[in-house]
Amino acid sequence: MNTEDFRPEKKATVFYPPQRVLMGPGPSDTHARVLNAMARPTLGHLDPVFTEMMEEIKGLMRYAFQTKNRMTFPVSGPGSVGMEMCFVNMIEPGDKVIVCRNGVFGGRMIENVERHGGVAVVVDDKWGEPVDPQKVEDALKKNPDAKIVAFVHAETSTGAQSDAKTLCEIARKYNCLTIVDTVTSLGGTPILVDEWGIDAIYSGSQKCLSCPPGLSPVSFSDRVTELVKNRKTKVHSWFMDISLLLNYWGSSARTYHHTAPTNALYGLHESLLMIYEEGLEHSWARHRYNYEALKAGFATLGMNYVVKEEHRLPQLNSVFVPAGVDEKEVRRRLLDEYNLEIGAGLGDFAGKVWRFGLMGTSCRVENVIFCLNALETILSDMGAKVERGTAAAAAHKSYAAKPMF
Repeated sequence: MNTEDFRPEKKATVFYPPQRVLMGPGPSDTHARVLNAMARPTLGHLDPVFTEMMEEIKGLMRYAFQTKNRMTFPVSGPGSVGMEMCFVNMIEPGDKVIVCRNGVFGGRMIENVERHGGVAVVVDDKWGEPVDPQKVEDALKKNPDAKIVAFVHAETSTGAQSDAKTLCEIARKYNCLTIVDTVTSLGGTPILVDEWGIDAIYSGSQKCLSCPPGLSPVSFSDRVTELVKNRKTKVHSWFMDISLLLNYWGSSARTYHHTAPTNALYGLHESLLMIYEEGLEHSWARHRYNYEALKAGFATLGMNYVVKEEHRLPQLNSVFVPAGVDEKEVRRRLLDEYNLEIGAGLGDFAGKVWRFGLMGTSCRVENVIFCLNALETILSDMGAKVERGTAAAAAHKSYAAKPMF
């Protein structure tokens, strides 16, 4: 055998990624502290020093989620794995699940229900609007045998935030468990797991936590762990079976389950520590503070929001593309000329909206001003009727009117 026959067609070289400013729907910029943490020496995943850090991660995650749930830990995989972990553990064949869909990720919940043998009862709301609690209650009245209510707290495809507290109250009224997607909300807007009575929740490391993609924080109530223990059938995924993971993440005497991504967990530990040091309330306020300034700048550029003010996520800003503007060309020029990444629309909004992220480390005053100046320049060059200098000025006026520090 000649190994040279299998050489890649293009010569492989050391990869040096460009330095971007990430202001799309995720990932966000990774803080230098997190990158430095990930570069530290690798330990074995059962090393006693590493397991001490695992305990710290669990405590920091409980703080971020505002919960005392024992089963609070990061899944080795992105937010989509966190989503699947919830559904695969909680659904048995034939179980009926009320699934709320007001964007792309509610649709993915439906897919999970059906793939795991459940029956999805879909509650639809218009893209850009929150989940309607009355529709959910009506669905529960019509389906008294429903077992779970699943919804997206922060819909990344639109920037809409639903009322998780009310939806969980309704679910409990009808003796249903809840599954809540907080991939885009954790760290950026309030999430109170215990106070709201959330049973199963998942998020992602790459948004408001400003850690690279690849880990999914999850938390399960005692009601869920009891449900899993009393299942009639085995969980259809060995890797995601929380009854097995209890022996790794839930026990002080660690039993081998899988080789955890140690260096990635160093990074998550550091990012959670940074949230703790800043304080959750301060982090929520910082995201709101920079959103208000970005919003003021957008208004001068004729960019209108998809979501009404009262339902809008400060960390995920979806705006309609101004009439006559080539949305792809604007995104291309922002990336090529300014190393600035923003997001395109998904699904029904493809080609119609831009999505601007203000998440974690990316949520900074200098990023807001930089983004507005770049947008203003490009739109002006493309013939849009914008007055140069007004966008950044409007943002500065917003900052001055409501000083945060």
